[in-house]
Amino acid sequence: MIKLPDLRLPKRTQSYLARYQSQIDGIADYSVRVAMAKKGFGQRNKGNNATFRAIREALTSMCSGVRRCMYCEDSLADEIEHIRPKDLYPEFVFAWENYLYSCGPCNVQKTNKYKVFPAGGSASVDVTRRRDDPVVPPIAGDPVLIDPRIEDPMEYMELDLLDTFFFLPVLRIGSRQYERAEYTIEVLGLNDRDVLPAARKEAYDSYRARLREYVEWRDEARPQRELVRLVEALTRMGHPTVWHEMKRQGSFIPELQPLFDRAPEALRW
Repeated sequence: MIKLPDLRLPKRTQSYLARYQSQIDGIADYSVRVAMAKKGFGQRNKGNNATFRAIREALTSMCSGVRRCMYCEDSLADEIEHIRPKDLYPEFVFAWENYLYSCGPCNVQKTNKYKVFPAGGSASVDVTRRRDDPVVPPIAGDPVLIDPRIEDPMEYMELDLLDTFFFLPVLRIGSRQYERAEYTIEVLGLNDRDVLPAARKEAYDSYRARLREYVEWRDEARPQRELVRLVEALTRMGHPTVWHEMKRQGSFIPELQPLFDRAPEALRW
């Protein structure tokens, strides 16, 4: 889970999103605003809506691999996910910066779970609305969930490349940053689904093999176009967080260090 590339939508698409959002913002009653936000998104998020076709095209171009989920990086991304849940924040239901592309399992795992750090308080508060809870605005505060549209999640966590291939918080236990990493890992189930660490391990082996192949081809003086094609293939692979961590941790992993020593240019890929 890495920071996503910043991409601007076409002006026409931005204009339509702003129009949709203004219709929601104009509703005075919060509970009605929530209901209409959910209904309006469901009506417009369809293949015959040009605005959402453009949004899906933009999100697809931001995905890793062949349209992989922006959370787990493993499964097919086919659902537009609201980082700030539309059940809680109707003011962001049509906000481009609140969208990412996720797979069904990640979307179901997260649903409308959300925590905030209230202003002036140290402890986080779960603002998730349960089925029978009154529909009232959540308390204001800074989000606990890490937002990969605007933040680099790997400033808060790392991948264990030596053993489990689990995501782990990297900052001091008890700190706000530690809690943000721990909550993000937990609420998205990044370590709970057995297939995900296994897939990261396979990606690690594939990245390492591609890097070794690159070193061998370069030393054999293979044509530059073949080297370029190999590098492009590597950078299109799935689980880009694995490659990010291989570069970050390569200097103290014995099987990676000699490869990066022989091809330091790979640290820029």
